[in-house]
Amino acid sequence: MITANQLRSFTEQIFIAIGCSEADAHLAADVLVSADLRGVDSHGVARLPGYVRLYDHGRINPQPHIRVVHETPSTAVVDGDRGLGLIVGPWAMNIAIEKARSAGTGWVAVRNSNHFGIAGYHALLAADHDMIGQAMTHAAPLVAPTFSLDKLLGTNPIAVAIPAATEPTFLADFASTAVAYGKLEILQRKGQDIPLGWAQNAEGQPTTDANAIRNGGALLPLGTDREHGSHKGYGLGAIVDIFSGVLSGANYGPWVPPFATAGFMQANEGVGQGTGHFFGAMRIDAFRPADEFKSHMDTWIQRFRQAKAVEGHQVLIPGDPERIMEAERLANGIPLVEPVVQSLTDLGERFNVAL
Repeated sequence: MITANQLRSFTEQIFIAIGCSEADAHLAADVLVSADLRGVDSHGVARLPGYVRLYDHGRINPQPHIRVVHETPSTAVVDGDRGLGLIVGPWAMNIAIEKARSAGTGWVAVRNSNHFGIAGYHALLAADHDMIGQAMTHAAPLVAPTFSLDKLLGTNPIAVAIPAATEPTFLADFASTAVAYGKLEILQRKGQDIPLGWAQNAEGQPTTDANAIRNGGALLPLGTDREHGSHKGYGLGAIVDIFSGVLSGANYGPWVPPFATAGFMQANEGVGQGTGHFFGAMRIDAFRPADEFKSHMDTWIQRFRQAKAVEGHQVLIPGDPERIMEAERLANGIPLVEPVVQSLTDLGERFNVAL
């Protein structure tokens, strides 16, 4: 177990060691540790060695010149200059927020970036300004569309944050696949099988092998198979890919550069620039008075909490499990599995930073 502050300090020092400014290192560390606090261990500090490997391979620019390359009063395209997506993402979302202040809504497409952590972190930035925040990103091609043996899409998450008055912010943050690849990584480290429905093998058959993707298999879209709606997950992933890549000028589909995971490192770039994201901010009072809306969001949330539930369960609001986990881990610390501890210890020894 390790406290959030200890983990944040360690992570910040590693980012400084690869050349990030103190401000950027602080922000990047906050994005990663927020994932661990919220129980999304697959996108937390376990990925820190991956960012360093990307830096080692020249895929990350620790001192990027992030800039707007095209804009209208309500839209913009941002070039991340190969910066950490953990930095580029909040920078672009803040542009969307500023656009929304003056135009009512703001929409920002991003190219030439890298993995940006959990989508929910970025969406929540808008909710703090009485706005509805949206964030999405595509990712390395690990996912086979319905009936495909080829990996053409990433896990391609979508997050939407909607503020309320006295109730906590509604936050839906989910991959368009049956599961994020990071969940497989966790089970790989533990030497455990995955549940059926997460992945297929190289022949397109269901598998419980946590290493299936390394061996020619693929992750499955949300829904798993056609009979259970995988075409819908495929459609969601395709929308995210088009908004993040085709619209922004980033790579897309099978050309999205891989994160330093699943044994892949080389990027098959050629149709665009780097990894892409897409952000939106909608000022609530562009539609109705914000206080009135948030009061009705309280009513919405409270009614769903009161729903009659299956015995032994309760109806949750999107964001509830993460909030519960965050409170627990702030109080008791963040658990790290031994392989993650070892990889962070190795990083610390390389850069002379104590874990």
